[in-house]
Amino acid sequence: MNRRRRLYEGKAKILYEGPEPGTLIQHFKDDATAFNARKHDCIEGKGVLNNRISEHIFERLAAVGIPTHFIKRMNMREQLIKEVEIVPIEVVVRNIAAGSLVKKLGLEEGMQLPRSIIEFYYKSDELDDPMVSEEHITAFGWASPQEIDEMMSLALRINDFLSGLFYGIGIRLVDFKIEFGRLFENEAMRIVLADEISPDCCRLWDVETDDKLDKDRFRQDLGGLIDAYQEVAKRLGILMENPQNEPSGPRLVTSRE
Repeated sequence: MNRRRRLYEGKAKILYEGPEPGTLIQHFKDDATAFNARKHDCIEGKGVLNNRISEHIFERLAAVGIPTHFIKRMNMREQLIKEVEIVPIEVVVRNIAAGSLVKKLGLEEGMQLPRSIIEFYYKSDELDDPMVSEEHITAFGWASPQEIDEMMSLALRINDFLSGLFYGIGIRLVDFKIEFGRLFENEAMRIVLADEISPDCCRLWDVETDDKLDKDRFRQDLGGLIDAYQEVAKRLGILMENPQNEPSGPRLVTSRE
């Protein structure tokens, strides 16, 4: 790993130069952060679980026609991805009132929203990722009107698919954050899903109990973050119980199993 050129390190991932032009290696760290990294800890195994969960979701999304930067998982912590130019906008899709929406609008947590809501946030740690409008995005050249339309269309398609996927395993998709990138291929550019989709960037509640199976367990000092992420992985079919002749406890299933 030390021989590879590190290109970028964020709060939860590191990007390295890939083996081929136009590729990168995305490494998932165990760091857990909240409130723009003002709260920070290292939780062993989190990166492994996020890598596998994100791989599974990106593969499922690609199978229904959602373009992504994902190529393949390389090992327990790393993915090979296509190099993209990240659009500096975080797209948040909300289905149920939670988090900042509750605080800003005085809503009751858990209230079903009249319809799914899309919000945009400017990616800037220094500014605490402020919420912005389409007017801000186009005025400052962060994305064109056509790119905004494409991101919104993809976000709603992703929401429809993931809502059904998670509900089928007893999990309610409350909200989630995604990022998009510009992929340049054959002198053409298209918008593709980038970054990751995992319990780090989704709010996931158990359908029966409303237990939180996401990073809110860290944000709100609820404890049991790894147990919650393992539960999500187990329900997705990624984490399986060991056979009787192996050591007790769950194990991650490889793509060949």
